[in-house]
Order: sequence, then structure tokens, then C-alpha cells
Amino acid sequence: MADRLSSEARSRIMRAIRAKNTKPEQAIRKHLFADGYRYRLHPKKLPGKPDIVFPGRKKVIFVHGCFWHQHSDVRCPIRVVPSSNQEYWEPKLRRNITRDAENEAALRQLGWKVLIIWECELRVNAERAFAKITKFLGPAK
Repeated sequence: MADRLSSEARSRIMRAIRAKNTKPEQAIRKHLFADGYRYRLHPKKLPGKPDIVFPGRKKVIFVHGCFWHQHSDVRCPIRVVPSSNQEYWEPKLRRNITRDAENEAALRQLGWKVLIIWECELRVNAERAFAKITKFLGPAK
């Protein structure tokens, strides 16, 4: 199946996608701050530069986009495998999955607890996602 956009238009869209400070990440941060949690963002010294870090609790949260990190849940409405240019996308997305697993394992080896929140969790039921985060973190101090 051919892309309905020109290669220039598709390239412009893909370049605009950010790695940090995404809308799902900002929504979680806003919720956490309002509930009294304090955190650090994207520390370069930790494997994978987690999105949200709680150093005192030794806990991290990754906010994964379902496309870029290839959410494995078949019920995910966002998870899409591109049908065009598969020679490019398949290895790229596979590398992302492998890198995510390696970073998570490295963090756990260092004694960190890891929570992954998927983009679709926030879209489908944000309150449930926030409750999951609160349960993971424990009470705010």
C-alpha cells in the first residue's frame, strides 16, 4: 500500500515528532506535580535517559509512543506497522524494541524500578493510567 502523502510531506511530519516533552509525557508530569510528586527529567547518566525519574525512590517512568516503541498489545489502537518502505521501518523499529529492553534491564540491574506507560493508556483511560502511576510510586511526600 502506497503512502497517501508525498515523501516530502511525510518527511516533514516525521521530523516534527519530538523525543522529549511529548504531550503524553507533559500530561503525566502535570498530574504528578499537582499531586505533590517531585521528579527529575531525562538524566543522561541513567540508561535510556528515562522520561521521569524519582531519585529518592529509585523509580523511573518511561512514556512510550505506541508506534515508535511498537506496543505489543494487540488491542492498542495506535500500534501500526508501516506498510510502505518496510526495508527501512522494520529494522529501525526492531532496534527500538531491543534498545528499550536493554535499557530496562540495565536500570533494573542498577536497582531501579521501572514503569512503562504507553501512549494509548493515556488516550483510552487517562485516570486509570494515573492510578497505575500512583500505585507504582506510592504516596507523595
